[in-house]
Amino acid sequence: MSPFRLISPKSLVGALAFAAALAGSPLEGNAQESAVQVMTDRAKVFRIDAPADTVIVGNPAIADVTMYDRQTVVVTGKLYGTTNLVILDAKGEPIIDEVITVSAPEADIVTVHRNTARTSYSCAPACEPVMRVGDTEASYELTNKQATARTQMSEQAAGVTQ
Repeated sequence: MSPFRLISPKSLVGALAFAAALAGSPLEGNAQESAVQVMTDRAKVFRIDAPADTVIVGNPAIADVTMYDRQTVVVTGKLYGTTNLVILDAKGEPIIDEVITVSAPEADIVTVHRNTARTSYSCAPACEPVMRVGDTEASYELTNKQATARTQMSEQAAGVTQ
């Protein structure tokens, strides 16, 4: 029995039309049109007009925000989703109040589905395993174990101690 299921062209056209309609129609309360877009595992640098005193991230599991200096913010995408960023000045007045949307990079990524198991590869130019939220635990853990071992070997060779 094949794990693939054929869909009739009529069903496929209907599904695509439904998906396009959802993508094209704004949802109530949808703030993603003006959201700052960041990819997972990538950083974006932003300059702000006034010196910052306090930085608040709605959900630090989605995005990490670091102040490089009082007028330079670095936003790093950590997990898919939407959160917000509020930056206050010394008087507690908001300088920034923005929605941040973190999504997965799609360029050069190949996702392999085997029944319910998913494994991701970065193919730029050769395909190599990459850890992405949503991959099977076995695939994710194996890649994580290998990456950790490689980092530890590099640190040992460089004389870095933890």
